[in-house]
Amino acid sequence: MSTELTVNSYFDNQVKSIGLTNSQGVSTVGVMAVGEYEFGTSQKEYMTVVSGCLEILLPEQTEWQRFENGETFIVEANKSFQVKVAETTAYLCRYE
Repeated sequence: MSTELTVNSYFDNQVKSIGLTNSQGVSTVGVMAVGEYEFGTSQKEYMTVVSGCLEILLPEQTEWQRFENGETFIVEANKSFQVKVAETTAYLCRYE
């Protein structure tokens, strides 16, 4: 099991994450600043809002959904999804 942490920055430093591997698998913990973003997946992702709120447009959907503290959404591998952030928000993303 790797103990190395990886630090990533996206969208001109508006989204930052720290990657880790532990007994639960590979995850990232991060923060998104106010803004709108589009992410692509290479693996199935389980994203949980830790603090704040995210508005999400999931693949093949036409209506935005709101996810708040403790709520999780899932995005399948090789898809893209859109995110609107109205206040700085922390998240946990677990990969499968």
